[in-house]
Amino acid sequence: MLHFEKTGNGKETLVLLHGFMENNTIWNDLETSLSNQFSIVKIDLPGHGKSDILAEVHTMEMMAEEVNKVLENGNLNTIHLLGHSMGGYVSLAFAEKYPEKLKTLTLFFSTFLEDDSEKKQQRMKSYRIIKEAFQHYARAGIPNLFNPNERDVLEGKIETALEIALSTNNLGALASVKGMVARTDKKHILDNLDIKILIIAGKHDNAVKTDAILKNLPDRTNVKSYVLDCGHNGHWEKPQICAEIINTELLHHLPKNLVL
Repeated sequence: MLHFEKTGNGKETLVLLHGFMENNTIWNDLETSLSNQFSIVKIDLPGHGKSDILAEVHTMEMMAEEVNKVLENGNLNTIHLLGHSMGGYVSLAFAEKYPEKLKTLTLFFSTFLEDDSEKKQQRMKSYRIIKEAFQHYARAGIPNLFNPNERDVLEGKIETALEIALSTNNLGALASVKGMVARTDKKHILDNLDIKILIIAGKHDNAVKTDAILKNLPDRTNVKSYVLDCGHNGHWEKPQICAEIINTELLHHLPKNLVL
């Protein structure tokens, strides 16, 4: 089973899925500002953190099934699910397979749109570089995921992100790249899912096309979007603001204590 860590003992279960070349420790800054109404389950996706590599290709669907095993093991029947970047792709695959288990779905600096041909080419190129020069790939790529206007302020966070990326098993990273290339468009989920869907995006995100997300968002009352002045990593760049949005949007629809 996937490795996970559980904190808090609130009534609402919030499951956090990290992104590519990350692990469950990325949530540490964000977690301190999340509501105590949450019990938080932080999962290491296959081939990341302390979770084993499970196949040569980690499809989003397969990873979603592994996430579900963690939930079943903990008797967690209904959850709030939030995924960063690749974790968002896994969350969408989860929503497609197990919609009845979701109270809310949050795409955190992620997209429901399929990769365009340019992005697919980029992923194939990154596959080759990860195979041949993993450290170089991480050192060159990670700083670009942060807001370029705040690099000096974010130096410590960039260092943390780099350490986590370099600690990832490169075979696990390769299996995920193959899975991401194969992923399909998931806009129909946003069109049809009848739960709160939250999009948190970055104005300076170099990994996800924020403009395309906003342009393609369905005009539905249950879909809410926020664009922050940051890059791809709101959990490190703007943790308090992100936590505030999550607390407000995920919890405010819950019934107040009724006095009978």
